Amino acid sequence: MRFHCVVGGSREARDAAARELLEARGRSVVHEAVAAAWPFQRHVISTAADDAVRSVWVPDLHRAFPSGQTPGTRLVLTQSTYQLQRWLDWLDPRPDAIVVAHASRDALARGASDAFARRGAWGRINLVDLPGDEDDRAPDDEPGIEELRAAFQALDAGQRLETFANAAARSPGNPALQLAVASARMELQQLEPAQQALDIALALAPDWEATWFEYGKLWLRADDLERAAEQFAEAARLMPSFAAALTNLGAALAEIDRAAAAIDALQQALRYDPTSYPTLNNLAVICREQGRLEEAVEASRRVIALAPGFVFGYYNLGHALFLQGRFDEARDAYAAGYLKDPQRNIVQACRLAVARAAAGDRDRAIDELGAIAEELPLEARADVLGEAEATILALLSLPNRVADLTRVLDVVRELMKAGEKREAGYST
Repeated sequence: MRFHCVVGGSREARDAAARELLEARGRSVVHEAVAAAWPFQRHVISTAADDAVRSVWVPDLHRAFPSGQTPGTRLVLTQSTYQLQRWLDWLDPRPDAIVVAHASRDALARGASDAFARRGAWGRINLVDLPGDEDDRAPDDEPGIEELRAAFQALDAGQRLETFANAAARSPGNPALQLAVASARMELQQLEPAQQALDIALALAPDWEATWFEYGKLWLRADDLERAAEQFAEAARLMPSFAAALTNLGAALAEIDRAAAAIDALQQALRYDPTSYPTLNNLAVICREQGRLEEAVEASRRVIALAPGFVFGYYNLGHALFLQGRFDEARDAYAAGYLKDPQRNIVQACRLAVARAAAGDRDRAIDELGAIAEELPLEARADVLGEAEATILALLSLPNRVADLTRVLDVVRELMKAGEKREAGYST
């Protein structure tokens, strides 16, 4: 690994450990990057202008990732997996280069929890962990940075918008500040003004993937998936290692029935973020819907291994196994998910009951279907039990199960009829 980050300890201890790492490489040309400024500028080192640089020193890395925005809105420039992937992309063609950073462990965990989950770029960064932890904040090298960081840390999106609008007015040539304005406006559901800020950023930096990514997020909020896919695709074209753009591209393409392209995008995202269980889960769903069942099973098993508490990993595994005719395994997967599910998802409970019937446990399936029918709101009963009816009808071709499955089918239909009578006002 050629990117090292010292975490924990006092700032003095972090400085000493980082200095040892730099001196061990004997580097004379060292570029110091001001992490606190990263959310407010384009990439902090120009590969054309700084070819002499072979060592980069990044003190107080935790200050690069202020995190007061809601997760779905959070500006990409404040996200560690994006910013650090840019540094890895810079390192890759320079086999003799090195980046050394340090950070407060607790502050890094607050702003970049992906660090300790080893997500994305963090999987290629060597974390040097010192005992203890102190967040000794260094003074800013540039005026105004602390005010902007505070705006990102604040919970008030209106205050954030005012701060960044003022900063953008003072620095009209800075596309990063336009992205900050757009992000704050998206938080406030001001989509048309957000688009205006993004258009300014595009005019200033048409070749910057961050702008296209934020534009994609805008179209997602506007429910225009075609345009969202176009923007995410452009972001990924400009930065092929941009895992978040690829994941969003895959999800958008799936929604507009471009499954093959969606699978390609998600698989490329996983090359740069192999432990992303949301990406794997999306891949599992799309593969299942395309009949690529073994791939769906494999992706779902990886989801469960990475995120044992994520119940839809189990449910999606159960669904794929069921379609393969592996009914015992499907029942067990559904049951494991339902046991962990705090919401007790009623649709998945019904699928579990049907899997029990397919696996040969007729009586328990009937008991569970009756309990589900009692719990279901009348307006949902036809849809949920209708799915069960259709599935059991398809299963009647199974040898040696016809009698038991027919009995379960009769019960489902009786429960549906009882629901119809109740909805019409008849007592049952």
